[in-house]
Amino acid sequence: MASTKEVEIKFRIADLRALSRRLREEHFKLLTPRTHEMNALYDLPGNPLRRRGELLRLRQYGSDWILTHKAKAKDARHKTRVENETKVADGKKMDAILRALGYTPTFRYEKFRAEWEDGKGHVVVDETPIGNFGEIEGPARWIDETARRLGIHRSDYITDTYAGLFFSWKHRTRSPAKEMTFSAIKRAGKKG
Repeated sequence: MASTKEVEIKFRIADLRALSRRLREEHFKLLTPRTHEMNALYDLPGNPLRRRGELLRLRQYGSDWILTHKAKAKDARHKTRVENETKVADGKKMDAILRALGYTPTFRYEKFRAEWEDGKGHVVVDETPIGNFGEIEGPARWIDETARRLGIHRSDYITDTYAGLFFSWKHRTRSPAKEMTFSAIKRAGKKG
């Protein structure tokens, strides 16, 4: 996996079935069926990566592990940033290596993801503990055209990260949850 320039937007999904039906109608093919994903963001003491707007993530996607670094994003109508990622053979050992280098997990988030493609870009469908979101990733013009075809208005575009969305949700709902996992949010709901 090489270094790439990631260009994307997120949007809220009101009806998962309707979106899947619309994707099929628009000739998207299901690339990856609904798959569980667990993500951990890592940083050094004092959070220098976060302060610079960067991200270091270890993701378990089904049985695959992927280590990703994302550079600071340029936010406009679309979020654009350089992304470097590579598959990792053993996620638990990669976690041990990161910790030995002084990195610690600072935030965990979980979702179920399905990936669709049409040969020009990707649409992903994420079921998260704080709601359902889609992402459209590809060339900027293609993103806007795909959004229009799917009935998504530019005013619906979201360029925030999942961590940012979680902390906004947490503030809005006053949830005591510390991470965006199904179990943490369920436990926090029982306390509230």
